[in-house]
Amino acid sequence: MTKLKWWQTAVFYQIYPRSFADGNGDGIGDFPGMTDRLDYLKDLGVDAVWLSPHFPSPNWDCGYDITDYQAVAPEYGNLQDFKAFLDGLHTRGMRLILDLVLNHTSDEHPWFLESKSSRDAPKADWYVWEESPPNNWQSCFDGPAWTYVPERGQYYYHYFMKQQPDLNWHHPDVKAAMWQAVRFWLDLGVDGFRLDALGTIFEHPERPDHPVPMTLAELRHFSEIARTPAEIKRREQYWHAMFQYQWGGPGLHALMKELRAIIDEYPGDRMLIGEDDAIAYMGNGADQLQLVFNFPLMRTERLAPSQLRHNQRVRLAQLDALPERGWPCNTLGNHDSSRMLTRYGDGMHDQALARLHLTLLLTLRGTPFLYNGEEIGMSDLLIDDPARLRDTMATWYYRALVEDLKVDPAEAARRAGQMSRDKNRTPLQWSRAQNGGFCPPQVTPWLPVNPDYATGVNVADQEADPGSLLHFYRRLLRVRRTTPALIAGEYLPLHEKAIEYLAFLRQADEQTVLVALNFSPQPLALDFRDLGRTPLRVIHPAVAQAPNLARLAVEPYGAWIIEIR
Repeated sequence: MTKLKWWQTAVFYQIYPRSFADGNGDGIGDFPGMTDRLDYLKDLGVDAVWLSPHFPSPNWDCGYDITDYQAVAPEYGNLQDFKAFLDGLHTRGMRLILDLVLNHTSDEHPWFLESKSSRDAPKADWYVWEESPPNNWQSCFDGPAWTYVPERGQYYYHYFMKQQPDLNWHHPDVKAAMWQAVRFWLDLGVDGFRLDALGTIFEHPERPDHPVPMTLAELRHFSEIARTPAEIKRREQYWHAMFQYQWGGPGLHALMKELRAIIDEYPGDRMLIGEDDAIAYMGNGADQLQLVFNFPLMRTERLAPSQLRHNQRVRLAQLDALPERGWPCNTLGNHDSSRMLTRYGDGMHDQALARLHLTLLLTLRGTPFLYNGEEIGMSDLLIDDPARLRDTMATWYYRALVEDLKVDPAEAARRAGQMSRDKNRTPLQWSRAQNGGFCPPQVTPWLPVNPDYATGVNVADQEADPGSLLHFYRRLLRVRRTTPALIAGEYLPLHEKAIEYLAFLRQADEQTVLVALNFSPQPLALDFRDLGRTPLRVIHPAVAQAPNLARLAVEPYGAWIIEIR
């Protein structure tokens, strides 16, 4: 196999720590719970973990509002617990990357408390302050992006909620303090970072007004009721226009080069992946980020062959155009989006589609990212009681709907639950015991557990069922790990006008593999005689003999992975 870096061969698994495993019985996931489940991750077949924020936080934004970049939130444990988790991963041959939140801190961070205390404080300029709001910018979470502070008689800027003030990255001391935090975790042995919302670090230097004739709450409301093609088009235009000046300001690429230089000082091929799909953040292919997410892959209501082919054609061409060829990175879900089964299911063939979509993710060229709970088919849980929501973006929206837009409270509760990220962050379901085995029966978990844990959507039941989705994940991860062409091979599309199926080759020096994925509810008979190849062995599914490539029978939502001569 071509010599690749570990992050090119790895399958990543995102852990949302608050919802993964409760080790001390308080209803909140923690490091002891995660450490106890490391063998589960090893058996699943993943190679690396992306850990969502574990830092001390008042949790206005579920850990993305940080009060100390060099510590562990007490509800998750302490630094020794973190080290035990990290060492446990490394002992089992797995890696760890952390969430790095560069754009903002918590408004309870000591830096901000000092900055807001006085215009003459040593850290007075560590954040973005103005005498009065210079524009009509909105926070992407909860209304105006400028908040008044009486102590200074000034307004500070926040792209996210008001409890998340933006750092002033033009100040050299801010940069030095953040790079110190980066080195702290690298010195402990972490293998890299996922960079949260990196595009928001710098804004348009002239700070012009946005042109949208709505507030954020009005735009969200309009987005939900838009029905006609013209309304839907205007909705997309408004979302772009409202925040266009708050993203991607000058200085980002120079900053990413600085961070990459720090990463490269450390042994072991430490890596960076950005929460962004802009390939420009990869620089020349070797001087900024190693990876950015292929988010366009998942920005659709339905995964379909034509959309997938277009995505791969555009994405791979962009990566190939870099001076040093870029490496792809694919995902279909994370803590900010509906779960795969809910988002891409059809209500009738959800289990078959879950298998098909995993097969797609593991056979495309590039590094796959999985989200915890997808392996047992967890789905969204609509929480329509605002009192039970923990996502403050959703509780703000509920109040705005009821108080400002005069929406019926029951309807507002439904909408808030639907837009809330809580629905896809519920605790992982380990068994059919009360609370899904996440925490003791007498304890109330931090978010409600989806009641389908009692009907087989849990780890324990699926462990005992060889035909379960969990076992399918394990088999497919093993297939990818042991098939060189699926890791290092080129992507070569086949039958590019096909409507119902996606077919392609993955071709490496030592192996060529045919992948055929049926996205229809009908069985298909596909003809691959034009390849001029013969089957060498069937990699997936498990069948006794090689099929006829002139009439390859593919079950509804089924898949073949075949090594060919």
